[in-house]
Amino acid sequence: MAQAEVGDDVWGDDPTVKALEARVAELLGKEAALFVTSGTQGNLCAVMAHCARGDSFLVGLRAHTYHYEAGGAAVLGSVQPHPLPLLDNGRFDLDQLADSITPDDPHFAPIRLVCVENTHNGMALPLAYHKQMIDFATEHGLSLHLDGARLWNAATDLGVTPREVADGFDTVSVCLSKGLGAPVGSVLAGSQELIDRAFRIRKMLGGAMRQSGIVAAAGLHAIDHHLHRLVDDHRNAQRLADGLAGIPGVEIQGRHTNMVFADLGPAVEAMGEAAAANDILLAIWGRESRMVTHLDVSADDIDTALNVLGEAAARS
Repeated sequence: MAQAEVGDDVWGDDPTVKALEARVAELLGKEAALFVTSGTQGNLCAVMAHCARGDSFLVGLRAHTYHYEAGGAAVLGSVQPHPLPLLDNGRFDLDQLADSITPDDPHFAPIRLVCVENTHNGMALPLAYHKQMIDFATEHGLSLHLDGARLWNAATDLGVTPREVADGFDTVSVCLSKGLGAPVGSVLAGSQELIDRAFRIRKMLGGAMRQSGIVAAAGLHAIDHHLHRLVDDHRNAQRLADGLAGIPGVEIQGRHTNMVFADLGPAVEAMGEAAAANDILLAIWGRESRMVTHLDVSADDIDTALNVLGEAAARS
């Protein structure tokens, strides 16, 4: 990062940013790409590039693009989300999706876009489902955006390339932090026309930065050095799930890619206190926790956490 060659990305002439954008576009099989400050900003740029004021888009009720992005599409883009519940496997019910498409009538906001998320709650959705969504969007004349914040994990879990996961989507957003470990940033990829629109929107949203090659360099390093090791995170998540399952009272609700979902049981308070006392970051809602492994969590760290939580449960 300290040695990054920089320019002014507001004018589109930072060489390191351009190298990152070209690298991601090539990895995803898209014509162009745009470096953005966050996945939230990337998704908002995509929605606003696809939809005009007064348009609507179909999205999962618990999907990040709808539930965790502060209503940006509606507030800043004047684009109305049309949320639908997702099935337990993270997919749309295609019959329900079709029934939600409004007729060409002035009473309704025209639906222009469908947003798909992969992974969803850590679950890698299969390429066969992507094909269904692509066929659906084509049949109904809709654009298709993939929130691929954890696309790298999905590709690793499915045993395919990132390009295969992104294939058929008009736009795709990917995160450089999360599993890849860069300090900041995401990338939105798509056609040159859509990325040109997103470039203007990014400026409008305050996301255009000057010498941003400094942080783009970290993204390039993460792509070149950390993609291959995501399998380690998935393996460590399985190690964590197996260990937690051996603690009396703990119920594993799911282990998908690098995420473990668990009901920690009646000893949850004691486990939370023990984790905090031992510098283990553990998010707990009620009795439930979502635990995520990454490149800064080793197999030894997993074992340490399991010992601390197991001893706390035994004492309570």
